[in-house]
Amino acid sequence: IIESENFRNLLLSFAEDMRVILIMIADRVNLMRQIRDVENTEARQKVSEEASYLYAPLAHKLGLYQLKSELEDLSLKYLEHDAYYLIKDKLNATKTARDAYISRFITPVSEHLKAAGLKFHIKGRTKSIHSIWQKMKKQKCGFEGIYDLFAIRIILDSPEDKEKMQCWQAYSIVTDMYQPNPKRLRDWLSVPKSNGYECLHITVLGPEKKWVEVQIRTERMDEIAEHGLAAHWRYKGVKAEGGMDDWLASIRSALEAGDNLEVMDQFKSDLYDKEIYVFTPKGDLLKFPKGATVLDFAYHIHSRVGNQCVGGKINGKNVSFRTELHSGDMVEILTSSTQKPRQEWLKVCKSSRAKSKIRLALKETQANDKLYAKELLERRFKNKKIDVDEASMGHLIRKLGFKEGSEFYQQIADGKLDPNYVIDEYQKIYNHLHNLNQPREAESAKNFEYENPTPDILKKNDDVLVIDKNLKGLDFSLAKCCHPIYGDSVFGFVTVNGGIKIHRCDCPNAPEMRKRFGYRVVKARWSGKGTSQYAITLRIIGNDDIGIVSNITNVISKDEKVVMRSINIDSHDGLFSGNLIVMLDDNSKLNILMKKLRTIKGVKEVVRI
Repeated sequence: IIESENFRNLLLSFAEDMRVILIMIADRVNLMRQIRDVENTEARQKVSEEASYLYAPLAHKLGLYQLKSELEDLSLKYLEHDAYYLIKDKLNATKTARDAYISRFITPVSEHLKAAGLKFHIKGRTKSIHSIWQKMKKQKCGFEGIYDLFAIRIILDSPEDKEKMQCWQAYSIVTDMYQPNPKRLRDWLSVPKSNGYECLHITVLGPEKKWVEVQIRTERMDEIAEHGLAAHWRYKGVKAEGGMDDWLASIRSALEAGDNLEVMDQFKSDLYDKEIYVFTPKGDLLKFPKGATVLDFAYHIHSRVGNQCVGGKINGKNVSFRTELHSGDMVEILTSSTQKPRQEWLKVCKSSRAKSKIRLALKETQANDKLYAKELLERRFKNKKIDVDEASMGHLIRKLGFKEGSEFYQQIADGKLDPNYVIDEYQKIYNHLHNLNQPREAESAKNFEYENPTPDILKKNDDVLVIDKNLKGLDFSLAKCCHPIYGDSVFGFVTVNGGIKIHRCDCPNAPEMRKRFGYRVVKARWSGKGTSQYAITLRIIGNDDIGIVSNITNVISKDEKVVMRSINIDSHDGLFSGNLIVMLDDNSKLNILMKKLRTIKGVKEVVRI
């Protein structure tokens, strides 16, 4: 929806200066108000998606609730046109009845507040179209099934030193008149949100047995609620609250440690996170996202404390570092110098701050571990006086199921792979590969492997592609997820560094790319054939008959335009399956080859990977 590199640069800019956020939100609100004049449907869709995905939750985080609601409603108008107008029409049709109900609810409350000598005014507001639509989807019901369509807001004109007292006094008056739901009490007076939001929320049972949400706050609190940190600065000076400073700091550290797409997803989830409040042993109050664990607490204290965390104490009781925290808990951390971070810790933590610190620690630890494992293996080979052949080692790594050498060495470092076993397997592969030229009898497919030592002839792609608007000569590369070749139906995907990746139209990743990043997809077609050769992997499945391997290799060797690079086949219970890698220059030759392979007796299936 928004390019990850651009998103990263955006975060970096406003992580340094809060005013950048306010300017960008204001600009996006102005753009959404005028977007109806944009004739390009795709452009309108893209702008609306960005407003919904990024700018609305960002406004929420900053306490700009009025702008947040406007952005959400306008986005819904263009993204879910029918749903928007359905709800809008229903709200208009029920407005008279709704206003009458609000009046009946407010009148007695107003009388009791006046009798108590409080200065106030009361607003009855209908909830936003977007929030009603979200409730309809969550509750899986129609408009008529949503009962809390509006909220009552009591705004007190109180001196700052009496704000909390008078808010609780108003709360007492309302709950004396209408039965409250204790589970729905939200106290943001005692501990305000990180964006400065202060208010009392309570849900009560009003006339006709309908639940009504009541919000109680002062004029000062209301201005902050409506205008967020911009209003808060008027009272506290131009500096964000501690919670907001922590949030911005977490953005900076996440950008340093994480993958751009991971940062996007984590940032998005952080924007709407609910909060809990826990205490340190010294009585300091700390704020965390709901669902945070003891490990989150440890990393909040210090990276070293988090890296060495083995558990903790909650209210004096020993607990695992996976234990979830709850508001009011007093937390203490237990450490050990032998402890070190693990990959699974990322699933234990809730806060982006902790996850960023874990990623940094893992990168450091894994780099050291891999270096140690590689040196250890080299010493073992040297002690046994075995020269290491890179081709054989690469074949061994693939045979053991690793896509990359880094994963292979990490397993050795973690003690999950015995170096002696690696050496034994290496010698088997080395001997096998160097005896391939000797005559062989007809054999079955059981554990058959072959790799052609021919050097890689795919040096540079000189086939000609026309991309989008008849543009030639652009930098492009072929996607490794689907391995397109000349003649395939293809499309281009603009990457964050400006280059273009070419994918097959039937690439398994194509639907997701079109859905999430449709604006980065460009048309592409082959227009001129060069001398390029492509490595194609075929998956072959069939009956394990004697001579099946020879039959497969004979079919390939008879075709002068096809070069076999490797074949790796295993068998089990009379069936074989394996991968065959061949080099050829276009998909017409590939289709002919696949048809020939399917005619071999015993071959059941040949598919391109």
